[in-house]
Amino acid sequence: MKRTANTLFIIFFILFTNLLFSQPVQRPKLVVGIVIDQMRYDYLYRFKPYYGKGGFNRLMNDGTNFTFAHFNYVPTYTAPGHTCVYTGSTPFYHGIIANDWYDKQSKKMIYCVKDPSEKSVGSDDDQGQMSPKRLLATTITDQIKLATNGASKVISISLKDRAAILPGGHWANASYWYDNKTGSFISSTYYMKALPEWVNKFNSERLADKYLSEKWTLSKPVSDYQICAPDEAPYEKDVFSEGKTSFPHSFANVKPDSKYAILESTPFGNQIVEEFVKAALKNEKLGEGKATDFLAVSFSSTDFIGHAYGTNSFEIEDTYIKLDEQIADLLKALDKQVGKGNYLLFLTADHAALETPGFLKEHHLPAGDFNYKIVRDSLKSFAERNFDTGSLIENVSNNQIFFNRRVIHEKSLNMHTVEQKFADYLRDNYPEIASVFTRDELEGKTPARTSTNLTLNGFNPARSGDIAVTLQPAYVPELLKQGTTHGAPYAYDTHVPMLFYGWHVPIQTVNKPVYTVDIAPTIADMLKITEPDACIGIPLINFNHH
Repeated sequence: MKRTANTLFIIFFILFTNLLFSQPVQRPKLVVGIVIDQMRYDYLYRFKPYYGKGGFNRLMNDGTNFTFAHFNYVPTYTAPGHTCVYTGSTPFYHGIIANDWYDKQSKKMIYCVKDPSEKSVGSDDDQGQMSPKRLLATTITDQIKLATNGASKVISISLKDRAAILPGGHWANASYWYDNKTGSFISSTYYMKALPEWVNKFNSERLADKYLSEKWTLSKPVSDYQICAPDEAPYEKDVFSEGKTSFPHSFANVKPDSKYAILESTPFGNQIVEEFVKAALKNEKLGEGKATDFLAVSFSSTDFIGHAYGTNSFEIEDTYIKLDEQIADLLKALDKQVGKGNYLLFLTADHAALETPGFLKEHHLPAGDFNYKIVRDSLKSFAERNFDTGSLIENVSNNQIFFNRRVIHEKSLNMHTVEQKFADYLRDNYPEIASVFTRDELEGKTPARTSTNLTLNGFNPARSGDIAVTLQPAYVPELLKQGTTHGAPYAYDTHVPMLFYGWHVPIQTVNKPVYTVDIAPTIADMLKITEPDACIGIPLINFNHH
């Protein structure tokens, strides 16, 4: 009897062990990444009373909200921002050092995703001559493809080409962006030979034309916008050539050849992206396969509107009120198709924004401008006085100076001496400059996850210049009387929302310092796959597989 009991126990133990270890790894059906271009962290709370229950509030109330998430490098621009979120790395490794940068080989400015070897798919113009070939690292979207031997489907979508292409990584099934010459969504031969039938059908509905016939009006009563500057404010651009900057806005005076581009500077731009995302979700059957799919979405109109109207305008508040509804609508579509709890979603921004400098100055807050044209001329004179040549400087861009190495070699100058003399000159003559770093001070060091040295984290040894500077807080390359900009290492540009929601995400609010490089490794950790190859972030969410 005892032997039978022992035998039964052993059999039961073997069966139980097999069952335990043969359990497949649980993963969500779909991962959704949402990046909102130029979204400041405080917009989550500033406009909270005017949000509904189903958008931002749903993500904040039912997910994990990291309230102190920052970018850890400069420059805080769109292309590096999206790349940082998806690679878990900084320009030091991923190589996307700006939107456009000076290329030392070709001796000219190049655009981050421009690729003349590819052709447009879906249009006759050059707006599809794009690819991710300049991206030096893998993305979380690449890693999901690697982990499933290509079985996962990756689709990325945005108005901006760079905001679609860089998150999609090198192995996306498709990246789509908006052609602001035609009002259609297009792609590149890097991904496909022809647009899928559903994309042609979507484009044939001419949603852009429909929106161009409408007016941009406020979603709420005027009294709900009193937390912002007057509607008719001197800090705003007259985007629609109306002779005013107040509501309502119409396209009546916009030149026909720029209407599709101006559409991007309205909430209709986000609306058309949301409609296209829902069409992609349905037609690509995302979340319905055996492997986890990935949908990368970037809303760009927020950035165009912020640049034109600033952070304290009726326009920016109304854009976020409308975006809240658009996100709520998208979440409903995800619930319906993939099922509540079956998708894992994150929401963040690619950078934030400075309050309008003109507005700051008027209220006696520090702000100013730094005219690079004057500085460039002054550096040239300095070179002539000290080194007998004005052609020592090859390029000044993105707060960097590139020296002409050929001239340095021909004149038998010492590169390290040249760097140091120029750095001292800048330091002694320009109080608007906060920090000056020479290549000597950055070369040979490696970046850290923390924001110990944002210039180092944003410095790429192969692509960056020989001297890098940062300006004092609220100083910009030219004083903006209207609208705003971004790119600095300060909280107004680095502090962004970071929300996780859905599959196995606990409900919590966390205020410890975290970084946008932590998003990709958090997703990788939850999916139990390898993080992107140049990742320097860490996983943030402790979760239990149910």
